[in-house]
Amino acid sequence: MIPPTPDARRAFILEHTRLQPPPHTPELQLHLADEITPIWRMTEEALAEIGLPPPFWAFAWAGGQALARYILDNPAIVAGKAVIDFASGSGLVAIAAKRAGAARVLAADIDVYCAAALDLNAAVNAVGVEFTGDDLLDAPAPAWAEVILAGDICYEKPMADRVMAWLAQAQAAGATVLIGDPGRSYFPASGLTKLAEYQVQTTRELEDNEVKKTSVWTLP
Repeated sequence: MIPPTPDARRAFILEHTRLQPPPHTPELQLHLADEITPIWRMTEEALAEIGLPPPFWAFAWAGGQALARYILDNPAIVAGKAVIDFASGSGLVAIAAKRAGAARVLAADIDVYCAAALDLNAAVNAVGVEFTGDDLLDAPAPAWAEVILAGDICYEKPMADRVMAWLAQAQAAGATVLIGDPGRSYFPASGLTKLAEYQVQTTRELEDNEVKKTSVWTLP
């Protein structure tokens, strides 16, 4: 199967999502899937047939919403600083950081569709955000990163362990690390400091409850 071009990925996102505000960050707009958009009911098999990875970029996940809300409400955390949004997905957290005054924001995600989603979402929110498709876990966090933001990173234990070790290394090197998580099974809350807790509206199509208690944490 021939990989889709960047223009084809943009066209696919525009066709299968609609512009709307995430429930917890109403001041932002994203191209998201919902009950009235075509991608909402596509099965994993149907996605595989068209060569599409799971479209995490098409949803505003609870951890990302909480983290974006916290950054927008506490802009001093990122204002004037260089920021990485790890596992960026739709780019929600990256866009929130730029809106809050970050000097530089790099959104990182290994799914190439995230590049197109970020481009579209950043444009509609009138911000500029860089993107990389490199796996940042293959090396220590860039030395220039002053703040690293990571939402919804603990779905699977091997990945959660790897990401948390990488974040701890970055924190030890001087970066501020903030994590948004709605109580995922493999999130190691022990040893972390809770900064805020939110009730984030979601959907039973994605989560086990329509409202998820979601927290923002930092590494002490």
